[in-house]
Amino acid sequence: MARVLVIEDDETTAREIVAELSVHGMTAEWIANGREGLERACQDGYDLITLDRMLPGMDGIDVVAELRRAQVDTPVLMISALSDVDERVRGLRAGGDDYLTKPFAPDEMAARAEVLLRRRQPQAVQRLRVANLELDLVSHVAYRDGQPLTLLPTEYRLLEFLMRNSGQVLTRSMIFETVWGFHFDPGTNVIDVHIARLRRKIDTAGQPPLIHTVRGTGYMLTAAQETASVTP
Repeated sequence: MARVLVIEDDETTAREIVAELSVHGMTAEWIANGREGLERACQDGYDLITLDRMLPGMDGIDVVAELRRAQVDTPVLMISALSDVDERVRGLRAGGDDYLTKPFAPDEMAARAEVLLRRRQPQAVQRLRVANLELDLVSHVAYRDGQPLTLLPTEYRLLEFLMRNSGQVLTRSMIFETVWGFHFDPGTNVIDVHIARLRRKIDTAGQPPLIHTVRGTGYMLTAAQETASVTP
């Protein structure tokens, strides 16, 4: 069971995070002060840290920077009411692994936590495989049923993110920020356009669909439709 340290000064938000993580099979401990959170994170072996941006005792930016200076490589999900791009970039440059703005949907937070936990697992692989879809991480070539696919650079990055997290629901926000590298604009349809193009290349006639839409949330790459809310 993954251990998560929740560093958050707002009790309501902290309880919401702890409760949602527990639903997803994680055990979470709550610290309300930045400096105390830093000390706990350095002493105990946690699998993930959720870190508020503005904290008493020590600012979240300083906490994550100190963690990295102490060579603590635990993934950090920064959570902040500051939503502008500059703040997100600042948090990631300080050593954060992901940045989520308040207010947030609990399932979005949990989904990001699960992705960070999976990313921490050793990935010394040269190929990713889901059913008969393969991605060569060395040559950057994708294959479906042994046949090479012609992918544009953005399509390759999108497919790699989907395959590295196969079976995991990825929200539009997570996809946009990981593949395009900046804050998600809910008014854009760029993700849907690229998903449609990728589907046309991967889910060809006669092949079972691998890319599925999770209604109201995002997308999942999987060999099987696992829930009623997942549609090709």
